[in-house]
Amino acid sequence: MQALVQAIKQANSLIAFTGAGMDTESRLPDFRGPEGLWRNHDPRTLASTQALAGNYPLFQQFYADRIKALHEAEPHVGHTILADWEKSGRLQAIITQNVSGLHAAAGSKNVIELHGSIRRIHCSLCGKAAGEEAFLAKQACSCGGRLRPGVTLFGESLPQAAFQRADEALSRADLILILGTSLEVFPAAQLPFIYPMLRAYVDLAAKPDPRIDHSYAQPIGPFLDRLDRALTAD
Repeated sequence: MQALVQAIKQANSLIAFTGAGMDTESRLPDFRGPEGLWRNHDPRTLASTQALAGNYPLFQQFYADRIKALHEAEPHVGHTILADWEKSGRLQAIITQNVSGLHAAAGSKNVIELHGSIRRIHCSLCGKAAGEEAFLAKQACSCGGRLRPGVTLFGESLPQAAFQRADEALSRADLILILGTSLEVFPAAQLPFIYPMLRAYVDLAAKPDPRIDHSYAQPIGPFLDRLDRALTAD
């Protein structure tokens, strides 16, 4: 870890890139693990434009359950440390594949949500914003349209504005912390490797990768806690 501590101290622009594994330590299920959200379901039948149009009750129930799970979740120590690093100027931005909003809940401001946010509800027909309570209550928009969360569904294009912001942040970075992602979801998975920089990867399933300079198969929250203590020890 000492080599990573020195790299962070010397970095001019540090970026965090987070995935589902970041949120599992807040007791939210991930997508591909043994208890993952997709384990017993075909995502194309749940989180898709086809479900929104053709099987809305199933679509609504799936996302309602996810939103209710978030009501029981809180940011863990790793989320808090990243927020503190941003406040102190050590961290420049968080690029996340997660839709939970837990980074913002921890106090982070410059969060780039590649796949949107499940907490932002709007009408699928007219685009009007709506409250989370209306979606959970299975209400329709005043125009008659179906309410949906502001996440990227299977069958939809990824939000180009978010990817542009991510690209701009990464173009200035000289160190990236890759936290809790399988690096299997494209095109997001290619982002940490577009520009030359040092790369550190922390994930329970982390394996040696020639593209990664520092790899740690450890829980993210405790690892970031130790890393933060080491950074402030001097």
